[in-house]
Amino acid sequence: MTDNLHSHLDIALRHGRPGTTPTPIPRLEVSVGQATPGTSPCLYRSMICFILQGSKDVAINDNLLRYDASQYLVSALDLPLSGQIRDADDGSPYVAISLVLDPALLAEVASAMPAAGDADTPGSGIAINPMTPQLRDTLLRLMALLDTPADITALAPMAERELVYRLLQGPQGRLLRHIARPEGAIGRIRRAVEWIRDHGNTRLRIEALCEAAGMSRASLHRHFVALTGLSPIQYHKQLRLQEARQLLLAGDLSASDVAYAVGYESPSQFSREYLRQFGAPPARDVRKLRLSIGIQVIN
Repeated sequence: MTDNLHSHLDIALRHGRPGTTPTPIPRLEVSVGQATPGTSPCLYRSMICFILQGSKDVAINDNLLRYDASQYLVSALDLPLSGQIRDADDGSPYVAISLVLDPALLAEVASAMPAAGDADTPGSGIAINPMTPQLRDTLLRLMALLDTPADITALAPMAERELVYRLLQGPQGRLLRHIARPEGAIGRIRRAVEWIRDHGNTRLRIEALCEAAGMSRASLHRHFVALTGLSPIQYHKQLRLQEARQLLLAGDLSASDVAYAVGYESPSQFSREYLRQFGAPPARDVRKLRLSIGIQVIN
């Protein structure tokens, strides 16, 4: 942890519990967890994530990204990835704060800034950049409102707006501006992702997905892989298995019931794909998860 994040960490530990804790500030969450022994599938949302203690490895499209308290991460889309959290050097637990991005706010703030000539293709849908003093100070003002909840309604929108402004000024301003553009490549792929999520328990129909995104089959595939590291079919499968894992963790359904609930035609096919994805059959994997707090951390 950098010396300048002690105040942030104190606030996070006062308001966070093991796992992921929603806060009274809309879309702001605190994550606390212990190091995991290896990489594990996790779901990143369209968000900004600041690590306050420890570090994390994230794998996308055969690229391994490692970030810690000296950096921040921007995710433009909901992304099923593989990640591994690491404790701090002194063994203290991993702690992070995340804010799910609001495309409307991004568009509003960007519209008040000087125009930027961004390329049509944004590149990868996830990026890591160095933390700045301005971002650090703005984040602290936002987090400090957790200690004065009566001020959140009036002051949190202003602090979030400033945070978004600082982010748009930074190296990932181009990526963030793409999120705010519904007809750009990211906007279209976001629509495709939403369609997949809305139809996750049915067979993926590429023609319907192209229609939802407003893209040709070739353009959809090219941009989807570039942004997510996965083809639409691979994304659909990973999202379906992530949902199945959460249903199994809830403990209300058997593995067979879960298989049918998420759209598999047979429990045996579900078990085979679950094993390939998570490295263990459903029942064994869930037992391990329930013994592990760190695996619940998804940010």
